[in-house]
Amino acid sequence: MAYPDNVFINCPFDADYDPLRRAIVFAVLDCGFTPRCALEATNGHHYRFENIKKIIKESKFGIHDISRTELDAVNSLPRFNMPLELGVFIGAASFGSRHHKDKNILILDKEPHRYQKFISDISGQDIQSHGNCERSVIDRVRTWLSTEARKVIPGGTHIADRYDQFKDELPALCDSLKLEAPKLTFAEHATIVAAWAAKEPLGASTAMAN
Repeated sequence: MAYPDNVFINCPFDADYDPLRRAIVFAVLDCGFTPRCALEATNGHHYRFENIKKIIKESKFGIHDISRTELDAVNSLPRFNMPLELGVFIGAASFGSRHHKDKNILILDKEPHRYQKFISDISGQDIQSHGNCERSVIDRVRTWLSTEARKVIPGGTHIADRYDQFKDELPALCDSLKLEAPKLTFAEHATIVAAWAAKEPLGASTAMAN
């Protein structure tokens, strides 16, 4: 997994967010990049935060969804994991070695300007809203990767259509592997997406001229 192609995905892991997370993973892979996430490792010998720092170190790109910072229904406390990991990624880009100065960040939220109510220090960043819509988040990810990696990649609508096709075929793909789609791990899902994309190529992406 090469640093220039790695995309760190910092997002909620709850069941309600799972459709968006899977859409993001699909978009990253279909655009020719490698999704990285804390869920990829289950090594109990390493603290989760150490795994996160390692992935951030190995990733040029970072997708950070801050849409789930509201109070938790169970304990009435805010969820700060996503802002914390966003801060670590920004810190790596700002204070890391020269190798990390080119890190690039996509910050997502569910509504425009909502972030100003709870994390106003990131004002000035180009925060993108997805409205909790899979097709919208795919378009945001595709546009960002195309722009920042300077690659001409087929449009977000086309990739979203491909994702709809993939979801239709996923149950049969899982049946052939004796797996259950709702129970796929991050690694299993990413592997199946990558195999599907290889058989159903998106089309050639072209580097933009400088």
